[in-house]
Amino acid sequence: MTQDNTALAAGWRDGFPTAGAPVTRPRECSVFQPSHNRWAFSHLRELQPTRGVGRGNAPVAELPRAMRPEIDALPFARFGDGAPTTWLAALEAIHADGAVVLHRGRVVYERYFGALDAHGEHMAMSVTKSVVGTLGAMLAADGTLDENAFVTHYIPELADSAFGSATVRQVMDMTTAIDYSEEYADPDAGVWKHARAGELLPRPAGYAGAEGYRQFLQSVGAARDGTVHGQAFAYRTVNTDVLGWLIARAAGQSVAGLLGELIWSRLGAEQDASFALDGQGAEFAGGGLCTGLRDLARFGEAMRLGGHFNGAQIVPEAVVADIRRGADPARFALAGYTRLAGWSYRNMWWVAHDAHGSFTAQGIHGQALHIDPVAEMVVARFASHPLAANAHLPTSMPAFRALAAHLMGEG
Repeated sequence: MTQDNTALAAGWRDGFPTAGAPVTRPRECSVFQPSHNRWAFSHLRELQPTRGVGRGNAPVAELPRAMRPEIDALPFARFGDGAPTTWLAALEAIHADGAVVLHRGRVVYERYFGALDAHGEHMAMSVTKSVVGTLGAMLAADGTLDENAFVTHYIPELADSAFGSATVRQVMDMTTAIDYSEEYADPDAGVWKHARAGELLPRPAGYAGAEGYRQFLQSVGAARDGTVHGQAFAYRTVNTDVLGWLIARAAGQSVAGLLGELIWSRLGAEQDASFALDGQGAEFAGGGLCTGLRDLARFGEAMRLGGHFNGAQIVPEAVVADIRRGADPARFALAGYTRLAGWSYRNMWWVAHDAHGSFTAQGIHGQALHIDPVAEMVVARFASHPLAANAHLPTSMPAFRALAAHLMGEG
C-alpha cells in the first residue's frame, strides 16, 4: 500500500490532539474535493457521525486464494475511442483505491492504492443504493413492505412532496417523476443541496436550507416536464433516501441495524461496516455505506450465488432472480444512457440484459460491484477519481468483459 498524505499535508487531521493547529471539519471543507477525497473516502468515520453495521460474532468466512498476477497486463480497448489499455493502467487512470476479483469464490486478484489497505473501509457512494435496494426487496418479499402501496402509507410526512403520489415500487426502480437534478458538474444541483442538508458538504454562510436528509425529501416537488410516476427511469439519489426511510418505518429499526441483522452478520464479514449520518441521526441511504473491500466482495458473491453464501440463504433466491430479470429497458432508455443501451434498473441495481446475465452496482468517483454469473466472477472496486460523474465507464465495462473472457479461458 502507498499511503496518500496529500490531504494530511493540507491540514486534514494533522494528529490528535492537534498541538494548537486548527482542525479541518467536513462542514468547512468538502470530502469530495480532489486531493482531499483520496484520504477522506477511506477515513469517513473520522470526519462524520456514523452508525455501525455489525458483523456479529460469527467466524469470518474465509476466501480461498488462487492469485492470477497476469491480470495486471490484461489488454482491452476503451469504449468510444478504442484506445488500447490494460487492467492495471485502467485502475490507475480512475484513481483506484482497491480492487478485489473473485472467480468461483476464490480471490484471484487483490490490490490496494492510495489511503486504503486490506483492513480499512471506504465510502461506497452509490454502490450503497444497491445494498439498500436489496434490503428493501427482501422486506417486500416477506410482506413487511408493500411495494404497491403509496409512500405515504408509511411516511405521511411526504404527503406534500412529489413522493406523496408515488408507490414504493416506483421509488425502488427510480421511476418517480420529480423536480431534482443529479448533474454533478452543477454546484447548485439538487444532489448537492441534498448533500448540504445532510452536512456531507460544507454549508455557505447564512445557510437556510433543509436540516437533514428527510427534511430535504419533504421539499422535493413534482417534475416540471410533464412526466408522471412510472413513465420513465431517472436516476435520482433522493429515491434511495426515501427507500431508507421506508425500510426504517416498515421494519421499526434503523437501516444500519437491519442491514447488520439480515445480511452483514450472516456474510462472515471481516469488519463491521458503517453508515454516514446527518445531524438528526438518519442514514445517508443514497451513498453513505462504508465497508471493507473484501466484505463488499463477499456480498457480491452472495448475490452471484442466488443469495446463498457462508452456508446460509442470506438473500432470498427469488429476490436475486427478480433483480437479475431487471425492469423495462424501454423505460430505462428514456434516461439517455447511450453507453448502457438495452440495460434496465431494478431494486437499485443496474442490469445489463447481456448474454452473461451480469448486473452491477455503481458509484460516483469510480466505485463498482460487478457480478457476472456466467463467468462466475465478482469484481469489487473502490476509487477516488477527481470527477464525480462516471468518467470510469469507458474503461470499466470493457475491462470487466475482458476479464470475464480471460477467466473463462477465452482471452
